[in-house]
Amino acid sequence: MASSRRRPRVAYQGERGAYSEDAVATVFREAVEVVPCLEFRDAFEAVDTGKATHAVLPVENSIEGTVAQVNDLLLEHDLTVTGEVIVPIDHCLIANPRATTDDIRIVYSHPQALGQCRRFLARHPRWRQVPTYDTAGSVKMIRERGRREEAAIASRRSAGIYRMKILAEGIQTDHENYTRFFVLEKHPKKIRDADKTSFAFIAKNLPGSLHACLGEFAKRGINLTKLESRPRRARPWNYVFFADFEGTMDDVRCREAVGALVTTAGFVKVFGSYRRWTGDAYVRDAHGGKQR
Repeated sequence: MASSRRRPRVAYQGERGAYSEDAVATVFREAVEVVPCLEFRDAFEAVDTGKATHAVLPVENSIEGTVAQVNDLLLEHDLTVTGEVIVPIDHCLIANPRATTDDIRIVYSHPQALGQCRRFLARHPRWRQVPTYDTAGSVKMIRERGRREEAAIASRRSAGIYRMKILAEGIQTDHENYTRFFVLEKHPKKIRDADKTSFAFIAKNLPGSLHACLGEFAKRGINLTKLESRPRRARPWNYVFFADFEGTMDDVRCREAVGALVTTAGFVKVFGSYRRWTGDAYVRDAHGGKQR
């Protein structure tokens, strides 16, 4: 059906064929304009400045854990989390069309991908591992250089996009390998049927402070589904706690818990309430239109 609404412009980090682009395709089951960005910060700024209507960025991986830079940027920017998507990660060893496994001497990929393939790479101790900014960008780079001794770890789709050869598939150490992505917007409309909220807080430097913070949720019967800490930037040995809970800021109990946390903790920031990922498409137009 024809529509006068603008297509969403969706920023992500990486080149064409990156796993983040897979996440964009999974989230938006409609035609979108993609905005590839070199760095995570560039994707945040694309939404901040209006160059993009949304960003889709990884926040954690089931093997390698948190994507620390994205969590730091969530604290720095005033973008709202309006959705999540969980994408299965299936890594391939990709090389130039005439290369064989015996030719390979150097393997390029994003540090997270190299870490996720640690066992496979350990079987090839002569291969030098070189971290890069992106999985698909590594495939693009070795195609442009045309060297038979170079390979990259990336998705099957990136091999097709850049017309490269797959030497091995499913090389990740754990085949239950998933990455969770957030959908971010600047001025979103209210999310219908939201049932999950992400936030961050800093506990005061007092005995029992963390217990008191978590108690605001426990005594109201609110389930925290995630809790982790990471060092606070520019404040050594201070920690920020990133957490998710079941419920939204429209729920009275949740609103009361967060309100009490503002007093109990030293800092609180709510990133947004959204629908937890169940495998269904998340569909919004650039102006916050319908979802299903």
